[in-house]
Amino acid sequence: MTETLLINFLFLLFPVVTYLIFFENKFVFTKHKTYVVLLSAISMVLCMTFPIQLDIGSIFDLRYVPFTVASLFGGYIVALPLYVVLNIYRFFLGGEGVLFSFYFSTVIFLLVPLLSKTFIQQKSRKRIVIAGIVSFITMVLYLATIAPFYPPTEREFWLIAGNVLTIHVVSSVIIMIVIEKIIDNVTTRERLFLSERLHVMSELSASVSHEIRNPLTVTNGFLQLLNRSTNIDEKEKGYIDLSLQELNRAERIVSDFLSLAKPQAENMVSSDLKTEVEYVNNIMVAYSNLHQVSLDFHFSNTLTKKFDQNQIQQCLINLYKNGIEAMKEHGGTLTVGISDDGKHIVITIKDTGVGMSKEEVLRMGNPYYSTKEAGTGLGMLMVFSTIDKMGGKIDVDSEKGVGTTFRITL
Repeated sequence: MTETLLINFLFLLFPVVTYLIFFENKFVFTKHKTYVVLLSAISMVLCMTFPIQLDIGSIFDLRYVPFTVASLFGGYIVALPLYVVLNIYRFFLGGEGVLFSFYFSTVIFLLVPLLSKTFIQQKSRKRIVIAGIVSFITMVLYLATIAPFYPPTEREFWLIAGNVLTIHVVSSVIIMIVIEKIIDNVTTRERLFLSERLHVMSELSASVSHEIRNPLTVTNGFLQLLNRSTNIDEKEKGYIDLSLQELNRAERIVSDFLSLAKPQAENMVSSDLKTEVEYVNNIMVAYSNLHQVSLDFHFSNTLTKKFDQNQIQQCLINLYKNGIEAMKEHGGTLTVGISDDGKHIVITIKDTGVGMSKEEVLRMGNPYYSTKEAGTGLGMLMVFSTIDKMGGKIDVDSEKGVGTTFRITL
């Protein structure tokens, strides 16, 4: 029995090992459900093909470990095809217990995915604990269901049942620990790549921007003088006006690049962000009214943080502006909240605008990528750069036609 258990545990490791070898750099485990279904289904089929034959005549395997773990991560979208595969293959295997397997898997299918949304929102350690508890309850239900068919004094049955329960829970916890470690490694690597890219941008932006701004200023000044000349006709003045407009646009882009520079010592303050957010509210209220957007502001933060005041204000202005412009067609409410969880300052900016697709969210923060026709993408690049320099992180939740929520943790 021990040898078969070890083989079953090897089958559980199959999806994880396959992911590490072939797919780690291509997709995130929690976001690509097709691969999760495929790998979990193979693991289930292997566990059912080589079951554990108990001495009392019952057959047991670890099929519900990949089933429950995948269902917790993917919800009903993942659970449904796995449920179908499980029952079709169990019917194909035949023998006693087909109907019992169908009833029991149906109960698990209906209950476990209900926890998916709550499960995904939890931190890594809590997800491991939840998976262990779900695994424990699943096996308790299984053992409680088959227990009436055996004498209550059957010591051998309860001894094996205890071992089965322990092995099932331990297997689930170990698999969850490995999965969470993989997710953490992928996330850490992505953040390192982003941080390195932002660092290079920060190093280059100040020097390059200053060098570009000087000739722009000179050119702008002489074009303005030329525009006042009486020796040119209206058509030529039109050309000069267009040139001045483009120079002003270039100036704005250069200003965005300057905002990527390192924090300046003279601008460093230690604050709870109340002054900075109130300042941004005051200067953005006219812009929001212009687009029929109301501002709803809540403040309950007790923590302080040291940062470049100019950069954090510009960061907030960019987020306000994006949220307002996302609602400019039909109006709405921009909800801004500053709070803390005891250890971190949490900034939440939520709009009810056009929203973004998952692909757009993933590309956000890249230079020159913007969902706006006239956007340069440098505003969001500045936001990501500023938060990264402050040691914080940004979580974005967006849905087309529903709106976008930025959650910044410092």
